[in-house]
Amino acid sequence: MGKVFEMMLPEHEAFIAKQHMFFVGSAPLDGEGHVNLSPKGHDVLRILSPIEVAYLDLTGSGNETSAHLEENGRITLMFTAFEGPPMILRLYGQGRVILPGTQDWEDLATRFTLLPGARQIIVVNVHVVKTSCGFSVPFYTYEGERDTLQKWAANKGEQGLLDYRKEKNTVSMDGLTTTIGQKLSTDTAS
Repeated sequence: MGKVFEMMLPEHEAFIAKQHMFFVGSAPLDGEGHVNLSPKGHDVLRILSPIEVAYLDLTGSGNETSAHLEENGRITLMFTAFEGPPMILRLYGQGRVILPGTQDWEDLATRFTLLPGARQIIVVNVHVVKTSCGFSVPFYTYEGERDTLQKWAANKGEQGLLDYRKEKNTVSMDGLTTTIGQKLSTDTAS
């Protein structure tokens, strides 16, 4: 059944590469705030090393992961086999947010196809890799990526996306400031 590893093995990396979707989980420290779980599609995940991954995060209606990482850094990524042999793989780690305009962004952005609406890169230093059976996960067939978010972002344009992020992505639903919110506060104070 479940096995624990200190780093991703080549077979873990191969499994991750086959998945069309993954899930990101994070939560505030206080125990009162909301646990966030977000599905991620498109080709946005990169394995940087056996103990580090990164994903290109696209603009959405909230920015809970960023707020939680700003507060405590805890993050879990989960990959589930919906086709082929059953398996669930989780990456537990500490995450950080990389914003455009920084040297870290310049260093990492070249690894991605920058899709419309790209707002940040989440980097995860993995400290535990855990696999489990996934025997109860049903089969689903992959039909393709939705283009709705990319069309929406392209129609908004750069200024429209900046305005949207200021309105929707600076504070979490629990009142925590996101990394984008921190940057906007610093830019305003300057």
